[in-house]
Amino acid sequence: MNTRLLKAFVTLAQAGNYAEAADTLSISQPALTKQISLLESRLNVTLFDRGRHGTTLTPGGRRLLPEAEKVLRQMTAFMQHASQVEKGGEGLLAAGFGLSSFTFAPQCIARFRAAYPGVDITLEDLPSAVQYDMLQSGELQTGFVRVPPGAPLSYHTLFEDELVCVVPADDGTTVAGWLKQKPLLRLYPDRGRGLNAQTDRFLDENQLYTASVQQSEDIQTIVALVAAGVGVALLPKSVMHIAPPGLKTLPLSGKATRWQVGIAWDPRKEDLIRDNFVRMVTEMTSSAD
Repeated sequence: MNTRLLKAFVTLAQAGNYAEAADTLSISQPALTKQISLLESRLNVTLFDRGRHGTTLTPGGRRLLPEAEKVLRQMTAFMQHASQVEKGGEGLLAAGFGLSSFTFAPQCIARFRAAYPGVDITLEDLPSAVQYDMLQSGELQTGFVRVPPGAPLSYHTLFEDELVCVVPADDGTTVAGWLKQKPLLRLYPDRGRGLNAQTDRFLDENQLYTASVQQSEDIQTIVALVAAGVGVALLPKSVMHIAPPGLKTLPLSGKATRWQVGIAWDPRKEDLIRDNFVRMVTEMTSSAD
């Protein structure tokens, strides 16, 4: 049934006369009369009594009015919901992030959630290589990764990160000296493929050698172990905000110490929510510049 007829019914019931109801609906009185007659014909129910004192609901009209009002409320809610979906304001956003975006990614999620409260968001800590695969399979809609990713993924560069040597104390010992004295703390290969590859490139470029290696599951554990004097680590400078005050960082030089971080997505998949998120993130970094 056309909801226009139900709206005419409800408006007339609320107004109590055709002139006021027609004015509210911005139609003529004959047009309103025609709509009410059509609705009564379709329902096979007389909805109004027309008398000298105005228009009043029949017993059948009084019983049907609450249901008509409910249908109109539901239709209004549905149209509002559809509008939000059409604008990318409702749905799901699944995002990934890595070590270099340890702080930045959650900040982006918080801002997006405030702007689009109707979107459910998941954020998962994943190596860039894993994110590349998940973006193409559709398990992720977007990811904060090392860039550039391989085809067919698109990306936008956000910032540059760099390696630093994290040590328990700055006593004048060189990076080479620390690596001879203490184990090099590293992530397990399945947790830090990109960081481990970057570390290896730096060590090879500078012909540095480690006394021993100790692997860990996460970056927080590595930082804690360095603080305890167990070893040293080569970590992204961007994660040093989680380091306790006592830790020291030694700057590194060379081509193998820097890499770019960006946001990536699969352009073969149409996704307005993802596009809204990518646009917001790129605008955040542009305004920061």
